[in-house]
Amino acid sequence: MSIEFSDDKGALMDFSLSTDHEILRESVRSFAEKEIKPVARELDEKEEFSYETMQKMAELGLFGIFVSEKYGGQAMDYISYIIAVEEIARVDGSHAATVAAENSLGIGPLYYFGNEEQKKKYLPKLCSGEALWGFGLTEPNAGSDAGNTQTTAVLDGNEWVINGSKIFITNSGPLAGFYSVLCTTDPSAEPSYRGLSLILVEADRPGVSSTSVGEKMGIRMMHTAEVVFKDV
Repeated sequence: MSIEFSDDKGALMDFSLSTDHEILRESVRSFAEKEIKPVARELDEKEEFSYETMQKMAELGLFGIFVSEKYGGQAMDYISYIIAVEEIARVDGSHAATVAAENSLGIGPLYYFGNEEQKKKYLPKLCSGEALWGFGLTEPNAGSDAGNTQTTAVLDGNEWVINGSKIFITNSGPLAGFYSVLCTTDPSAEPSYRGLSLILVEADRPGVSSTSVGEKMGIRMMHTAEVVFKDV
């Protein structure tokens, strides 16, 4: 499909998709119709996460779609990523949200801002679907107001000790292999956001616990939980 517009100087801008993008769209659409659509309603009604369809989405390459092959990704562009999420969402919002959260909240920040050791350790597991990544921002008493983050991390020797809780965290609980946890590390900082740090936490660390958040109004297959950090 070719879409053309002119900018304010009259230059022609072509928004048509490449052949590779069109092939990807057809491939993901076919997958969604065949693998997700037949089970989507039942999973939503039961509020049940599907490990089977998650693994099939991973095998299709939907996790780490823009990540270099060096770390187990597909090395595609962001248009490809958007097309993939659109086609999954066309059939079921829960599966699309799982893909979007894994890529944009979990994989993306680590891929662009993590150090080499972190990338080699975590990204292959995330791209393969071996583990999911939860992004710990929202809190019971602060909502998604990052500047009002109440979870704290205090330096004890050469380790940060985390205390606090997060709520409505996607890809969390029994699904999560890892969390990015937004913490206040300098309560005296002005403005407050300058005192925030994002700390990577492996989900099986002692002191990490979670409780599923049930009876949601929508996107019910996607797993959501409250995550508590006690002297982690």
